[in-house]
Amino acid sequence: FQLQASGGGLVQPGGSMRLSCAASGSTFSTLDDYAIAWFRQAPGKEREWVSSMDRRDGTTNYARSVTGRFTMSRDKAKNTVYLQMISLRPEDTAVYYCAADRYLIYSSESYEYDYWGQGTQVTVSS
Repeated sequence: FQLQASGGGLVQPGGSMRLSCAASGSTFSTLDDYAIAWFRQAPGKEREWVSSMDRRDGTTNYARSVTGRFTMSRDKAKNTVYLQMISLRPEDTAVYYCAADRYLIYSSESYEYDYWGQGTQVTVSS
């Protein structure tokens, strides 16, 4: 089971960006079978939880710092999870990681996730 994150880049403050996380590689490669989350890590800082999706019903939750600006969604047909980001700020600059775990229902704790994408850099700067 593998996760492939993509969609990062350079964006100006106030801009928008959509990250993708595609799953592949095993009998249980359908993302419906996994709890999914996004984390980020800025230079010199610890990895920070951004959002999570409940495996049972797709309910999403967000860190306070991104609530109202970031939206996590899932495309079952494409086996892909997205993180739509609007009103981006310089403090959103980080490497963004998607994570998944087959045995979790929901979690905001990074140590509980078994599968990680490779990370995609998001830089918010003018």
